[in-house]
Amino acid sequence: MELLNTTRNAEDDQVHMSDEQQIDQTYRPDHYFGPKRLGSHLKATIKGSKRRDMVASILRDGDAPLPPGLPEPKLSDDARALWGAIDPSMMGGEYLPDRKGRELEIARITIDSTTQDVTCVYAFQGRGRIRYRVVDEYNGDFLQARTRRTSLRPLTLGDLTDFFLGAWDLVEVLEMNFLHRENSLERALAFFNGESAFYPDFDDLLRLRVKACWAERKGDQTQ
Repeated sequence: MELLNTTRNAEDDQVHMSDEQQIDQTYRPDHYFGPKRLGSHLKATIKGSKRRDMVASILRDGDAPLPPGLPEPKLSDDARALWGAIDPSMMGGEYLPDRKGRELEIARITIDSTTQDVTCVYAFQGRGRIRYRVVDEYNGDFLQARTRRTSLRPLTLGDLTDFFLGAWDLVEVLEMNFLHRENSLERALAFFNGESAFYPDFDDLLRLRVKACWAERKGDQTQ
C-alpha cells in the first residue's frame, strides 16, 4: 500500500493522545428536542447542504428575509430538479429520506463528490427512549452493520461518532479514494466535512479518527 512516507514513533502517539484529550468525547447535549435558536432549528431540519449554508449566511448577515422556499425542510421534485440543474453540487442532501414526525437530524457528514453526497443520523423521541437511525441518499445501499439504536439520554459525542462510523465507514470511503495517492492524508481530510447542531466538536473528532487510522496504516506498512 502507498501511504505517507514517514514512520510511526512514540512522538506520533503522544500527539494523537494529546489531541484526543482536547476533545471531550463524554460530552452529552442536554436535549435534542427542546426549544432552540432559529439557526440551530433550521440546521437540524433542512435537507440540502447548500440551502443550509445559504440560510445560515443570511441569518448571520442581518435581518434580511429568507427567500421563499429556501428554508423548507425539503424541496418538491420539480424544485429539486431545477436546483440541481444549477450545479450538481447543489444536490447534496436533497435526496435524504424524509424525517418522520418530530424526527431531527443530529449529525451529518458531507463528502466532496460531484453531487456532495450526505450521510446523516436522525433521532426522535420514542416511548421512554430516543431512537436513532443512520440514513444516506442511496436508500441505504452504502450503509452496513448496525444502522439503528436507542438510548435513554442523548448520546455522548464518542458514542454518536462510534455509531455513525459503524454504520457508514468514512475511513473506508477515504481509503478507496486516496490511500494510494501522494499526500493521501491531506487529501482525505479535505474530502469530507462533519456538521452537527448539537455536537460542536463532531468534525474535529472525525478528523482525529481519520488521522489515527492513517497512522495505524503507516505502522502496518513499516513492520
